Amino acid sequence: MSDLFSPFKLGALELNNRILMAPLTRCRADADHVPTPIMADYYAQRASAGLLIAEATMVAEGNSAFWREPGIYSAAQIQGWKQVTDAVHAKGGKIVLQIWHGGRACHPALNNGNTPVSAAAVAIEDTVHTPEGKLPYTVPRVLADEEIPTIIAQFRQAAINAREAGFDGVEVHGANGYLLDQFLRDGVNTRSGRYGGSLENRSRLLLEVVAAVVEVWGSDRVGVRISPLNSYNSMVDSDPVALTRHVAAALTPFNLAYLHLMRADFFGVQQGDVVTAAREAYQGNLIGNMGYQKEEAEQALASGQLQAVAVGAAFIANPDLVERWQQNWPLSAPDQSTFYTQDAKGYSDYPAYQA
Repeated sequence: MSDLFSPFKLGALELNNRILMAPLTRCRADADHVPTPIMADYYAQRASAGLLIAEATMVAEGNSAFWREPGIYSAAQIQGWKQVTDAVHAKGGKIVLQIWHGGRACHPALNNGNTPVSAAAVAIEDTVHTPEGKLPYTVPRVLADEEIPTIIAQFRQAAINAREAGFDGVEVHGANGYLLDQFLRDGVNTRSGRYGGSLENRSRLLLEVVAAVVEVWGSDRVGVRISPLNSYNSMVDSDPVALTRHVAAALTPFNLAYLHLMRADFFGVQQGDVVTAAREAYQGNLIGNMGYQKEEAEQALASGQLQAVAVGAAFIANPDLVERWQQNWPLSAPDQSTFYTQDAKGYSDYPAYQA
């Protein structure tokens, strides 16, 4: 049997296989960012994944970037997520929560007019869906050094709340052009001082957040996701390979459950071999993500390059993806028009394969 389908210990997590469901923002929470019953259905249907990484979830009120994304800062949200984790555990699955701050990807129209914050006063060059229709992103204000302890405390409290909601661990979202990534990459982080300039300084916020979350969970139930190449949300770095090496080396002493690496750029603009850089610098479980098919995943595991793969889009239309890969059954294609709608259509209504 391929290593892909064999049991595996990821930190403290005993997994049934090495096929993980990547975090996928699907906007099915309610208007108060409370997880809904169809979210429990959706995740439970996919519980055969070795690990479910739940979608980007707001660590604090007033930081919405998607209108209907979930949060983990209110009692109602904790209870909503508890229904999700209970449903997943009842199916024998494991689930961790991706905790997240949108930074400059947040918009005043989604947050009672509040100006978003970022490493520097540089806007995303794009538009965002809001209750008022599509609007251009706004210029954020610079997050002052003295405000940063509040951000770290919000991540810490989100980690506490995730534990109360019954998750098996948490993933710190340091990818895709959101707040922690805005500090990591020099295309946005043009500030000076303790949190700007050198790789060491640009990595400081991420590492301080990780340290706070590890205090709550222990290191072996915490993962970190990074995307050094991804230009989504107008992101760029002058040397993504060097950034990868630095962050991977800096995270190694934490002895985390895993480092989750997005290996490419959604738009194909930025190129580079960040997987080799991460593997050489990181002494721990490395999870690869973006475009892995079954055969390549098996090769990456067999060579020791990766310990697991995280699959995103294929899990949308194939709740039984693990069994389909194992049996070499065909995959269904997802309906992209329903990726960010609000109901069960194109979300929890995809059937398992009928052999």
